[in-house]
Amino acid sequence: MKKKVHARFWIFALWLSCLLGLGASARAVNFGPEIVISVRDQQLAVLEDGSATGIFTISTSRFGVGDDPNSYKTPLGVLWVYDKIGDDLPMGAVIKNRSFTGEVLAPNAPGRDPIVTRIIWLKGLFGGDHAFERCIYIHGTPEESSLGHPSSYGCIRMRSCDVVSVYKKVEIGTHVVISDQPLKALIRKESVNTMDVPAGAS
Repeated sequence: MKKKVHARFWIFALWLSCLLGLGASARAVNFGPEIVISVRDQQLAVLEDGSATGIFTISTSRFGVGDDPNSYKTPLGVLWVYDKIGDDLPMGAVIKNRSFTGEVLAPNAPGRDPIVTRIIWLKGLFGGDHAFERCIYIHGTPEESSLGHPSSYGCIRMRSCDVVSVYKKVEIGTHVVISDQPLKALIRKESVNTMDVPAGAS
């Protein structure tokens, strides 16, 4: 019996290592809640214990959906949080090459369209094969007036206050489902993700 338990442990450990890619960013065992994103509704929901605990207005790509390199489209599928960047930065902090530039912008600052406040970097699990290399993020935008309509260059844009809220909840490994289905249908379908490892598993 002990041999079977020992073998199962190592099988699980191998699966977990493959999922997280053995990268330096793979820090969490508790994958946190699940994120579902509806391109059709331009909304993002945080699911915890099978219920939506937060629904936010977003913007996906102005070029539509897809995953081809250099397409500037938003990928569909199941992705996961590879890294989180921007701990404790102020609202509106400009992030370039994943580093704080020192500049802070107010919402809807004229003539500016940088990444601000926080970055949640995504990597494909089932779909979104090029998302990581394309630097597909969930991130803050100063162009808050454009939210609710497809306006990005592939990423998922959010208000600064909203991306901070989501950032606090997700962990490395959290699943992110991006779909063209209505948000309500996604929430019903994804309220329980059977692929998640239970919190505290080791």
